[in-house]
This record gives sequence, C-alpha cells and structure tokens, in this order.
Amino acid sequence: MKHLVLGFGTLVMAATMAMAHGGVKDPLVKARMDLMVEIKDSTGVLGNMLKGKIPFDAAQAEAARLALLDHAKAIPAAFEVQATDPKTEAAPAIWTDWDDFVAKSNDMVAAVEAADASSMDSLRAGMGAIGASCKACHKSYRID
Repeated sequence: MKHLVLGFGTLVMAATMAMAHGGVKDPLVKARMDLMVEIKDSTGVLGNMLKGKIPFDAAQAEAARLALLDHAKAIPAAFEVQATDPKTEAAPAIWTDWDDFVAKSNDMVAAVEAADASSMDSLRAGMGAIGASCKACHKSYRID
C-alpha cells in the first residue's frame, strides 16, 4: 500500500506541474515540461487502472508501460542543455550533480523495465518502484 500511495503522490505532483506550463518562453524548457506531461499521462493510465477508474486491460497497460519506458529513457537528453525559464521547475542541482541525476533517471528506466503489466497484481507491485523513482528525482531535482 505504501508504494501505491507513493505512485499516486507522484501523479498528483505531475498534475500540478502540468498546470504551470503556460507562458514558458524557452523551447528547451517547454520540451522538458512536455516530456514530464507525457510521463504523467502514461503513469495516469496505469494508476487509473489500479484505482479502478478504468477497467484493467493488459494490452492497454503494456502500451502505457512501453510509452513510459520511452519517455523515461528520454529524460537525460531532455536535460542535457542547461536551459532556463522563469517557469522552470528544474533545479540547478541537475547540472551540478549530473551523474546522480542520470543515475536517478536510470533507476526509473530500470523500474519501468522491471514492471509487469500483465495483471493487476503485477502492475501494482511494479508501480511502487516506479513511483519511488519519480519521488527520488523530484525530491532532489525539482523546484516546488
């Protein structure tokens, strides 16, 4: 249950982040924010299945997991350039502690790769690790 709560907490943080995207002027910052929205959308499908808001569908869950995997793999490249904007939520520590940021991104990739979307039980087990990886990175590298 603790892992499920972490996953849903991450979804709430991501939803809050999505509302802050208006008025972003730097296209690189906007692209990073859009990537995070895509991550939120993919985890949202999985989370909504776990919450019973939408019926569980193994094919749809696997498609969302694979989309999430693609998005997770794109995180380091999206942050490679230290672009800034008054609306950014990216902490400067990303670039001063780049190796740790990439390691945390890789932890998310590993969590998504390990997740099994073939059943509700296996999806529930995998979402805990995914949510924990999101939280670990946001705690260190996201400005609230």
